[in-house]
Amino acid sequence: MIVSIRREYGQFITSGAQLLLLAIGAELETRGAWLTCVALMSLVSLIAWVSTLQRRRTVADTPTSRIASAAQGYVELSGQGKPLDYPPLLSHLTSLPCLWYRYRVEEKSGNDEWKTVSSGESEVSFILDDGSGRCVVDVENAEILTRHKETWTSGRYRNTEWKLLIDDGVYALGEFITLGGSRLELNAHRDINSLLAEWKKDQPSLLRRFDLDGDGSISMTEWALARQAARREVEKSHREVRNEADVHTLRCPTNGQLYLLSNIGPDKISRRYLWWSLFHLSVFFGSLAALSWIWQQHF
Repeated sequence: MIVSIRREYGQFITSGAQLLLLAIGAELETRGAWLTCVALMSLVSLIAWVSTLQRRRTVADTPTSRIASAAQGYVELSGQGKPLDYPPLLSHLTSLPCLWYRYRVEEKSGNDEWKTVSSGESEVSFILDDGSGRCVVDVENAEILTRHKETWTSGRYRNTEWKLLIDDGVYALGEFITLGGSRLELNAHRDINSLLAEWKKDQPSLLRRFDLDGDGSISMTEWALARQAARREVEKSHREVRNEADVHTLRCPTNGQLYLLSNIGPDKISRRYLWWSLFHLSVFFGSLAALSWIWQQHF
């Protein structure tokens, strides 16, 4: 819930908090109230400035990787968005084929205020294709920026829908993990012993296969043959596993790093974060100046 709120309203929440603190100070009209509100406003602005600046640096400083050769871990990818399955996902309000959507329905109350009555977003993964390979993108916990936003009214209701569309150019920052045979660590010795232990549990079958002299027991020579047979089966199984295709995935980093998906280019995203960081920094210094002035006043 917190992630969803942050990614949809991020910068506006901090700006709204700053305005709210100003309104509280103006309403209470006491020196103590003003000092408290302006001090909190400077703290909110400082935290917002640091957070936005970190995002900008992450976008600007992370080099773009190719899916086919990307290292495991935190990466930046860029390619075309493709649906994971057919028929593709349809957006909730407009029923358009898409990769991802978020929607909000608001109702106008008697005092001309809008109240949210319904909202949600899709949780279906999609494919990112950069020409060198394909990657399954998990949208869970991603901060998603999109240029596709529609707002329209119908009677007392206002509808808003955000989308990532099929074949959009998608920019992504996240944790890259490859799953598949070539990445598995296989232990032949362990697997052979496990297979032999399974065979020992079924003594009649073991005797039918390897009791060559029919004396009702497995001799050392016959056990060596059983080990050779187990080795052949394990080697065949390992070859089949190794031949399985690798599946590249992108997901939210577990260490709290930025997980960003967008159909806006990285240069524009970086500039957006720069302007927000400058705004929060100016509010921080402005609130410090106001705090100094209030401290010197006598109410």
